[in-house]
Amino acid sequence: MAYILCIETSTTNCSVALAKKKEIICIEEDYNTSYSHAERLHNFIDKVMSEAGISLKDLMAVAVSKGPGSYTGLRIGVSAAKGLCYALDIPLIAIPTLQSLALQIDLENEAYVVPMIDARRMEVYSAVFSSKNKQIRDTEAEILTENSFREYLEKKNVYFIGNGVEKFSTICISSSATFVKNKLPSAREMVILSYSKYLNKEFEDVGYFEPYYLKDFVGG
Repeated sequence: MAYILCIETSTTNCSVALAKKKEIICIEEDYNTSYSHAERLHNFIDKVMSEAGISLKDLMAVAVSKGPGSYTGLRIGVSAAKGLCYALDIPLIAIPTLQSLALQIDLENEAYVVPMIDARRMEVYSAVFSSKNKQIRDTEAEILTENSFREYLEKKNVYFIGNGVEKFSTICISSSATFVKNKLPSAREMVILSYSKYLNKEFEDVGYFEPYYLKDFVGG
């Protein structure tokens, strides 16, 4: 069986899911307002494995959210994932954080989805996706202004999601904007993406893989 362990630590949500193919078996997460990954991550891994009644040796791969996001959070998640892959001699799968966050918006109509992660002051990490979860604008670190994303807002409705939404909702006045608040990246949405990569053998080099920080570390 294709058991895949999914790890998400790019924001304050420490999230671990165990999946069999595209189905979630167990999930543990902590929507705390502070970073608790160092204390909770390995406990969450142990808990989902125990609840599923399987051993780490039954895993076929480990998937990790690769960023962008918190420097420290990403380091903790990637280090844990690489350690498991080394010890178990199984593949490492990297999932773009913003892509999995965008999957939390399930649209039937044509629209854009903009996942955004807070990156200090008025800056966010963001990308633009179609309603089919196809990325149509590269991931960028950008300082928000009232004109941000205007070219998309003038064409279609745009759904903004993530912990960067709060700051943008205070300056964006477009009637085409919908703000989905209080949402963070979760291992839940990583499941379908990781299984697709597993089938396509899209694996990372465990020895050389590093998180996608997008910007240099500046402390905090």
